[in-house]
Amino acid sequence: MSLAAPARLPARPAAASAAADALRRHWPLLPLAATVLLLLAPLPAGDATASGKVGPADAASLLLALVCAVQALRGRVRTLNPLGVLVLGTPGIGLAVSTMTAGDPYAALPGFVRYLQVFVLVPAAVVLLVRDAREFRLAAGCFVVLGLVQGAVGVVQYATHTGASYQGEDIRAVGTFGPGDVMGMATVVAYGLIVATAAGLAPGLPRTVRRAAGGCALVLVVPLVLSFSRGAWIATVGAALLVMCLAGIRRALAVLLALTALGVVLVGGLGLGSEMVAERLGSITRVSSAPDQSVTDRYTMWAAAESMWRERPAVGVGLKGFPAHRDGHSSLGLSSGSDTAGAGQAFMKQPLLSPHNMYLLVLGEQGLVGLLALVGGWAALLVAGLRRYAAAGDRGDRGVRDCGLIATGLFVWQLTDFLYADIGGPSTVLTGVIIGLAAWWALPSPVPAATAAPAGPPADRPAVR
Repeated sequence: MSLAAPARLPARPAAASAAADALRRHWPLLPLAATVLLLLAPLPAGDATASGKVGPADAASLLLALVCAVQALRGRVRTLNPLGVLVLGTPGIGLAVSTMTAGDPYAALPGFVRYLQVFVLVPAAVVLLVRDAREFRLAAGCFVVLGLVQGAVGVVQYATHTGASYQGEDIRAVGTFGPGDVMGMATVVAYGLIVATAAGLAPGLPRTVRRAAGGCALVLVVPLVLSFSRGAWIATVGAALLVMCLAGIRRALAVLLALTALGVVLVGGLGLGSEMVAERLGSITRVSSAPDQSVTDRYTMWAAAESMWRERPAVGVGLKGFPAHRDGHSSLGLSSGSDTAGAGQAFMKQPLLSPHNMYLLVLGEQGLVGLLALVGGWAALLVAGLRRYAAAGDRGDRGVRDCGLIATGLFVWQLTDFLYADIGGPSTVLTGVIIGLAAWWALPSPVPAATAAPAGPPADRPAVR
């Protein structure tokens, strides 16, 4: 009796094999992707203070720092040049000084941990772990995914009157962030829009990728408008115009025509929030003649932060010191808080705990020492990033210029938005990721052979990124 030959097991599908190989190569990026994408998790309904608590994205950022530390011990991270060490490390010194000189160092300690996370640990981890342009694009793509999903939730909120309260109607698009963090959705949608705009204009990417990115950018305009966030609008326009100019005048004109046509269709043709959008735009120019209460509160808190700095110009009143010193430096024009309601939350008063200007917050709480440590490093990154982009074609880096467009656009958006906002809420952790991406582009460093990613297309394999 003959025995039949054993059946051969089917070969592993090519797609599964490719996915396994990609996971093995890029697994250190998983905490980075989780830091961005876990912001899709909704906040508990009715908890307006949840934005000040440690969320899933914050936990992922701590895992990101831990993975970076483990990889560093194994010698599998990039090496920082002296400028990189100075730019990324100096803020930690300023934060330590501000904490130790605060009136109550123990009360300032939570602020020290938060600032260290956002401005030192997360940026350094991104710079050290992202190895090449391919991994940079993977990280940037997460911003587009986050923006599209949060934007879709916001559009549904506007259409079904289930958003945050705005002018007596529950129509303000806030995504899953809730009315306690009305800037959250606008921020992440703007991030996605800037990344998509830069990718759509980048000459080195395939045409299909550029067309898909351009379509995503146009789609993301809708939820950004429905967020009714003046600061996000201003920052997005400024960053998008810079990206367009860097990409080329002809491309910029094409995008501007497309955006103008979209605006005419949405606001003029469909009447999508036309009256409220027009009123919100008009309020930007009425900041001195007839400001609304939110503008009055903002200017009052700006003056309070400046007064705190004049009291202690070198080191400020200490981290987390603004709320305790606010009333002693504010005029009677300051209200008791912002009214929040809608999106599953009852009416609540949101306390005003910061001046809504990052530069003045740092100046008031950390003084000139902290301001120079943070803002000086940001200025160095911006200048270095622009210089590298301008010289990228001459150095043979033309294939990675899309990374420069994305990094510069995101960074300029953040620096502009800091004129009208400061850190706070779940999306704060993304600030650290953006600073890290900007530093990755502005501070190129050699890739050790042990950490280099497998060879890809020539555009992804520069000797120095």
